[in-house]
Amino acid sequence: MTTRIEDFSLLDPAVQSNPSAFYALLHAQQPVYRMPETGMYVVSRYDDVRAVLRDPEVFSNDTTAAVGMNSGVYRIHHQMLTERGWPHIQTLQRTDPPVHGRYRRLLDQVFNIQRVNALIPRIEEVTHSLIDAFIDRGECEFVSEFAFPLPGIIIAEQLGLDRENIATFKKWADAILAPAMNPLTAEEITEVAEIELEMQHFLADTFESRRREPREDMISALVNARSEGEEPLSMRELQNLMHQLISGGYDTVISGLANSLWLLLRFPDQMAKLRADPSLTRNFVDEALRLESPVQGLMRCATRDVEVAGTVIPKDSMVIVRYGAANLDASKFDCPHQLDIERRNAGAHLAFGNGTHFCVGRLLAKQEMLTGFTILLERLADIELAGPLPDPPHLPSLLLHGMKELPIRFRKAG
Repeated sequence: MTTRIEDFSLLDPAVQSNPSAFYALLHAQQPVYRMPETGMYVVSRYDDVRAVLRDPEVFSNDTTAAVGMNSGVYRIHHQMLTERGWPHIQTLQRTDPPVHGRYRRLLDQVFNIQRVNALIPRIEEVTHSLIDAFIDRGECEFVSEFAFPLPGIIIAEQLGLDRENIATFKKWADAILAPAMNPLTAEEITEVAEIELEMQHFLADTFESRRREPREDMISALVNARSEGEEPLSMRELQNLMHQLISGGYDTVISGLANSLWLLLRFPDQMAKLRADPSLTRNFVDEALRLESPVQGLMRCATRDVEVAGTVIPKDSMVIVRYGAANLDASKFDCPHQLDIERRNAGAHLAFGNGTHFCVGRLLAKQEMLTGFTILLERLADIELAGPLPDPPHLPSLLLHGMKELPIRFRKAG
């Protein structure tokens, strides 16, 4: 087993899928690591990651000044959206205080606990219907038959899409995530821009419809949200906010559900403990998010030369705050690679970030996972892998941690 940092690359799909050995080396030897392939700086220790997240003055969320993986071809994407749609502008996740505050106040009106609680019966209904579709077979492909459609149906309905249109929604989500995931060719960036344009024009029609005739859905709440003395969101702002909400609130829940079940399959003693005491499900969700963080990292831009853990990060450098690495830091979590559904500080994970940009959709994401696993473990017994997983089991991505597939077999509980 290698002990050299140089033998790993965060652009290697195998390392992206199972980064724990690399993260341990970074913690011990190089807590701020400059990726030789991209020039980006990776911050890996828990305390350093938390400090970066809580200092937007030095580590800005506005990354337009930084040089990223696709900066060379991204101008094609920008030009296409400028000419035929709505080019990206800086909102919410891509802004810093005080500008960020306006967007956060509006989004907090949309993603509040009351709205999430009101969705619980629908989340339960969708969960049961998905299980009904495969339970008699005694097996399923968990990612495509459960982890993908559960959050897909919920958010698609909130966007005004029918349940049958979630494949279209997935196509949109994959396209808007693509430029941040891995290096793209000019042809690939053109393809994803075309798909995003399709999404933008659908959303534009939906926004206008909801202005005229509001419904009880997320789009209506967003379109009509405003703070006292402030104008409602413009079309460009709405387009950019939806870009972030779709990219941040969809693939992450798919990943959370799939990786969480895979963890239970790898730690059967913990699954037995969870079945024996369902009150531990909420803590299990936090522990699973810690151990297999759906978002392994997000970008920041250094606004000045700054030293972190003995390494100087130059001004305008792209910085990856590595949530996945922070959540496996042994200085914060005892036996960090062990699934422990009774872990007392499981909720201290950074899977949803920290500071002013603490994930606005975290309540909905956790509720979907909580409801999903509560019902799954009530209705399915003796869950086990039904075949070998792909090698590597995760989709290639610098930032996300989605599983390719998870075939399982089971019997009906009771």
